[in-house]
Amino acid sequence: MKKLFGLLLLLFINQAITAQKTATLQECESQFLKNNLFLLASHYNIDASKALTIQARIWENPALTADLNAYNPERNKYFDVGTQGAKSIGIEQLIYLGGKKRNEVKLAKANEQLAELEFNDLLRTLKLQLRKSFFTVYFNSKNIETTDKQLSHIQDLINSYSIQAKKGNVPVKDLVRLQSLFLNFKNERMEVVNSNIEEQANLKVLLNETSTIIPVISDLEFNKYTKDIPFDAKAFENLAMANRPDYLIKQKDIEANELNVKLQKSLSIPDLTLGASYTQRGGAFENQKNINIGIPLPLWNKNKGNIKFSKTILEQSKIEKQNFDLQLENEIASNWNKWNESRKNYNQINPSTNSDFEMVYNGILENFQKRNISLLEFTDFMESYNQAAVQLNELKKKVVLSGEELNSTINTDLF
Repeated sequence: MKKLFGLLLLLFINQAITAQKTATLQECESQFLKNNLFLLASHYNIDASKALTIQARIWENPALTADLNAYNPERNKYFDVGTQGAKSIGIEQLIYLGGKKRNEVKLAKANEQLAELEFNDLLRTLKLQLRKSFFTVYFNSKNIETTDKQLSHIQDLINSYSIQAKKGNVPVKDLVRLQSLFLNFKNERMEVVNSNIEEQANLKVLLNETSTIIPVISDLEFNKYTKDIPFDAKAFENLAMANRPDYLIKQKDIEANELNVKLQKSLSIPDLTLGASYTQRGGAFENQKNINIGIPLPLWNKNKGNIKFSKTILEQSKIEKQNFDLQLENEIASNWNKWNESRKNYNQINPSTNSDFEMVYNGILENFQKRNISLLEFTDFMESYNQAAVQLNELKKKVVLSGEELNSTINTDLF
């Protein structure tokens, strides 16, 4: 029984370990590109648009007609279609005039390019979500580690004080104060844990992954976000206009709408129907062979409504493009300012702050255990230390997240 229990315990521990996996940002992005279901589904839009482009190039099928005799009263014969009977056969082909087919193909090709740009914009948006969730999980986990370390020390003190309080060696109010501090840290930890649960869920969805992701970030990877990048509005705007799919979509919308105007104008031009026919007996003479030409008369339907509608949509897309230009300019400036302010705030911190915090923390803990400082001084310090350590980590997270926002704004990796 003990061996069986040990085996089951080993299997349980093994499953718990395999349910987690460490991953760098590069590894996550590689898995994201291969497995993300949103991208896989969206890619079908490109294939569908390519199929419509193929269809746009295809002409209408020719129409074949046949007029066969059902009953010949002179010969009292049914289906008399032989040499002494009567039949007629004709074939017709629609011939597009006014460049309709050419404009239709160009418009389908523009829509195909729009589908590709929309896919790339989805990729840009999801990539930003992936990076933000990745870094948020990492820094939240660091906050949890900091709080867990203090909770462990406080729990040891509570256990010790509980024994001493029962013996009457320490006042119960000191035990209550430690327990209150413990609960405060627990509540703060729970808020971070809840946030991490949500971000971890986002990561799993984006990666199509069931295991819990443990992000790995080196100091070198973080430090690149703190480098100085001068603000060059024109250069950033040029990068964004060249690389952002949603900006290129606005441009392509105008192009597609211009093509649609041309198509609607060409649709006002009647198409030609060209054909040939053979009539055995029903014509002016036997075995008559004819050429057929037909064209609609553009008396009432000149496609004016569709032409006006397409022109209106074209003007609307031009206005939307102008508005997007203004939004893009403001978005670049705003996101650069957010990142630069976070960077400057972080860079003002002494590089030795983390080690100083640890040294002071260990010193205070040791002095408290030796009764060199009071419980009130100790708990005040613990609260201050926890806030300082968490805030420092939050500041680092803001630097990275604002940097990624700037990257996404111009769709170029500045860091």
